Amino acid sequence: MGMNASVSRRPRRTPVLMAGAVAALLVGVSACGSSDDSSSGTSGSASPAASEGAFPAKVATKFGEVTVDKQPKRIVALGWGDAETVLALGGQPVGASDWLPFGGEGVGPWAKGMYDKAPELIGTMEPEFEKIASLQPDLILDTKSSGDQTRYDTLKKIAPTVGVPKGGDQYTISWEQQTTMIAAAMGVPEKGKELIEETSKKFEAAAKAHPEFKDATIVLGSRTSEGYGAYVGGTGRVNFVERLGFKNSPAVEAKASGGFSIPISKENLELLDADLTVMTPIGIPATDISNDPLYKAVPSVKAGNALIFEDQDIAQAFATDSVLSVPYALEKVVPLFAEKVKK
Repeated sequence: MGMNASVSRRPRRTPVLMAGAVAALLVGVSACGSSDDSSSGTSGSASPAASEGAFPAKVATKFGEVTVDKQPKRIVALGWGDAETVLALGGQPVGASDWLPFGGEGVGPWAKGMYDKAPELIGTMEPEFEKIASLQPDLILDTKSSGDQTRYDTLKKIAPTVGVPKGGDQYTISWEQQTTMIAAAMGVPEKGKELIEETSKKFEAAAKAHPEFKDATIVLGSRTSEGYGAYVGGTGRVNFVERLGFKNSPAVEAKASGGFSIPISKENLELLDADLTVMTPIGIPATDISNDPLYKAVPSVKAGNALIFEDQDIAQAFATDSVLSVPYALEKVVPLFAEKVKK
């Protein structure tokens, strides 16, 4: 799910809204680059001791500092969006987890054609440790993950493992942090900085082109087979829209209690009301939202200031929140938002 690195983070429980999209695995937020990794430069912020291409590289994590002794050749990328980040930085994971799931190579259309050879796909919440070991990795990435101690302890016995950052449990890591950490571990911190700067400029350009977004309230909601919900601040989706100038609904924020999202009962669907309401169907048809009389009665929906992500690619790009998917999501969702926000 899904993030500006400077955002303050409160402890979060296992998120619930994405359950349907990841086979009811309770994953949360929802989950981009050239391939030249040989340029030289100075250190990235996650690895002050490592200059580009220089090893050992050191990466700070929740589990302590991880040292990568030499350029990793066999990377297994397990965290949400980790594989895409490796691809963006010019690497080729030999193993990867497919969280959403995309199938095939385990990445979205924005990463099409970036693999020379398809990776071995590894389980998400319960990775097959023997399969990972058989790939003989020299680096394991699990930066956007649960932060579970046992999972980390098992992985680090196989190979040096870069787990979640401090405060990054339950997938609360921004795409900037993810890119910075992985770039450091790969010995290409300058490449990571460049990608972050390029992507940040795209946000700035979109915000500048749409002054009507500034301070407009927004609700990022979803519906699963379990019911309705809305995402709260500190998640990738909310950070995404905040960078465009939107303000997450104060009514939703007031009910935040440590999770990625809040459940919304049918009696309280007015909580979906805002200057812009954006809905994602998860594991259900979009018509389950659009045909619901209670949803249609929400003031913003009634007024035409609402949209439902019916296009799976757009919903998944918005959900992936990696340095590869974010530009794709910007390109696709900004025009949709602009159609619905009153100038």
